[in-house]
Amino acid sequence: MSKQLQDAYIVAASRTPIGKAPRGVFKNTRPDELLVHAIRSAVAQVPGLDTNVIEDAIVGCAIPEAEQGLNVARMGALLAGLPQSVSGVTVNRFCASGLTALAMAADRIRVGESDALIAGGCESMSMVPMMGNKLSLSPHIFDRNEDVGIAYGMGLTAEKVAERWKISREAQDAFSVESHRRAIAAQQAGEFSDEIAAYTVTERFPDLATGEVRVKTREVSLDEGPRADTSLEGLAKLRTVFANKGSVTAGNSSQTSDGAGALIVVSEKVLKQFNLTPLARFVSFAVRGVPPEFFTPDPKPGPNAAVIHGLARKRLASMRPDASQAASRPRPKNDRRSEPMTPFISKRLLINMAIVAVALGANVFVACLQIAGQRDADARTLHSTRVRQSLDAYQAALDGGLAALARFEASGKDTPVNAAATMNATLASLGSELRGELAAEPVMLATLA
Repeated sequence: MSKQLQDAYIVAASRTPIGKAPRGVFKNTRPDELLVHAIRSAVAQVPGLDTNVIEDAIVGCAIPEAEQGLNVARMGALLAGLPQSVSGVTVNRFCASGLTALAMAADRIRVGESDALIAGGCESMSMVPMMGNKLSLSPHIFDRNEDVGIAYGMGLTAEKVAERWKISREAQDAFSVESHRRAIAAQQAGEFSDEIAAYTVTERFPDLATGEVRVKTREVSLDEGPRADTSLEGLAKLRTVFANKGSVTAGNSSQTSDGAGALIVVSEKVLKQFNLTPLARFVSFAVRGVPPEFFTPDPKPGPNAAVIHGLARKRLASMRPDASQAASRPRPKNDRRSEPMTPFISKRLLINMAIVAVALGANVFVACLQIAGQRDADARTLHSTRVRQSLDAYQAALDGGLAALARFEASGKDTPVNAAATMNATLASLGSELRGELAAEPVMLATLA
């Protein structure tokens, strides 16, 4: 195991607005163009940085094919105008692809192999559909019962979570309403203005009367997901979409989205050399797998839930669980969101919902696959800097029974704690509470000690 030699600091964070797929503002905008815009915007935040010191661009993409194929990381770096010496690699861990890209960049710096990298992600779920253009599952998935969950998809696994841990339709709908309320309030308060780089969409269409090509432009500066008209009454009317007697609907699922984001990560050497101001320090990262039919809340094999509980005990400033289980839905016009995972975290692990996605609208923005993790790296970084609290966490639940968790620190004052070690130590300290089935209805804490 490599020893950490230095810290990794995030010095720039930028993203595009998040559009709704497949009929939103970016339906005709290529994902590599969105990535180029995010990279250029991040670089513009640090004008004193010599881009020749950037070694690599690590970019997450969950379905890296078609318009976002052919190593979109390298394409994005070159088209953004970075020096040809900047390499590029595209990585895939589904909804944690962007977060994994950041962790890989941070680790390269922390072990002393590099001093400046770009971490980011892009995804167009309008141009490249869920599961890609050609779905081809291995027939061996069905050889063993324990592997069948690989073929479930996010909707059915969300239903499994809701059924096993008794997360009601009403609880999911209530969380969705609150998610939209927080998101709208955050938009109106300008909470996202620092992280969003407005994008100009250009549309061309023929004028049949004159034979000319008309050009129409508009600037997009807000995310499309938040809906002020979301209500419990409206959500209650929606039909379930994954199971006849289920609870997951288009209204309490994540929307499908288009977008891109980029971060610049540097060592302390570069920080001082170019007189840069850090937004945050990357603290640690951990991943874990559970049976693929569940989305990582299973307390026995998947202690990622335990680490969140442990972090809460350490005065966590805010926590953002990714909620993309029910991301794919047949009726995009009803794209409102939530899902069973977040109510599970609150209900089963005694975490105060007041810290879940503080001012960020909880799950309204996810299901852009890889960008979910990268977008929240942006948000976690900037939110931490604004409120001057030191410790943030982002947890992602992924298709195939995977989980990823990262920790960020705004001030650099906390003692570094490894996320994986925290997972294991917290699980051990909690004992049977998380090793066995949790109590039926634990009381949610009103405040954190």
